Amino acid sequence: MLERARTKPWPASVRFVHSTAEALAENGVDGPFDGILAAYLLRNLDDPDAQLRRFHDLLRPGGVLALHEYSVADSPRARLSWHAVCWGIIVPLGRMTTGETALYRHLWRSVNTFDGIGRLRDRVRTAGFDAVHSETMTGWQNGVVHTVLGTRS
Repeated sequence: MLERARTKPWPASVRFVHSTAEALAENGVDGPFDGILAAYLLRNLDDPDAQLRRFHDLLRPGGVLALHEYSVADSPRARLSWHAVCWGIIVPLGRMTTGETALYRHLWRSVNTFDGIGRLRDRVRTAGFDAVHSETMTGWQNGVVHTVLGTRS
């Protein structure tokens, strides 16, 4: 995939669209695209499966979906790391810099209630993607933050 991407010409222009993920079509985003990157998105949607299907429809055959997301449900060590980082760093810094903690507590809660990485990979497969696999980050984010890749056939 990397070799093929290098030989393709870059687009003559880039268009930015301000839209929610659910309203891309209504805002003139129709594809097909070579790739889609969605970072920290799915756990914040009411219907992540519907959005994965929309992503599938926006990709050309051979196009790649890359999801970058927190996922700690499958690992007690990852849940412990996430809890320690949130309550030891993120929430206190949020309180110190903004005087508020609601957004940071929402972040903590949304990650804790989201899919495990196995379930997330299954969602991507069910949406019609092939060659689905995932990688995790290094350091304290190991097992906490993942990138899931899938290809549209």
